[in-house]
Amino acid sequence: MYTKYSIDEIKNKLKDCLTEERYLHSIGTMEKAVELAKRFNLNVEKAQVAGLLHDCAKCISKEELDLVKDSFEECEKISEKTWHAPVGALIAKRDYGVTDDEILSAIRWHTIGKKDMSDFEKIIFIADKIESKTREIKYREKIEKALNKTNNLDAALLKSFKITIKSLLKRKLPICFQTVDVYNSLLEKTLV
Repeated sequence: MYTKYSIDEIKNKLKDCLTEERYLHSIGTMEKAVELAKRFNLNVEKAQVAGLLHDCAKCISKEELDLVKDSFEECEKISEKTWHAPVGALIAKRDYGVTDDEILSAIRWHTIGKKDMSDFEKIIFIADKIESKTREIKYREKIEKALNKTNNLDAALLKSFKITIKSLLKRKLPICFQTVDVYNSLLEKTLV
């Protein structure tokens, strides 16, 4: 058991603190995380918990998120859109009783990523981007195509980072240097 609650209990708790669309996204991410865990021989139960809870802090107010901003990586402070990830790991531990470090880390890094992510962290990151309940098909298909063509998590991550960085540049939004480092690291790995 990786949490003090059953999956159904977690779903019920999440319904009360997420918007309907965010809840649907969480269900979709959980389902895709389970699918990827099976495909890559990873722990399915852990994938279910991490996928379901990855956005548990997404609907918390900016003021509440601001209270724990000092615990963020320096580059995360430049964009409020990433704040829910580190806070989500704290909430998963505190409010849902998650004790597994790999689940907490996957929640923690599902937005900006980090270098040398574990395969488990990678599947949660990817599941968040390619779940079919709320993600746009044109975005999903590019990442899924990279994954299916190579059966390589790094290739799918690289495609995801390319899309994200291009989108941030187009919208003139700041890019966390850690995201650029991850992109460069993945590019180097996939070229070898």
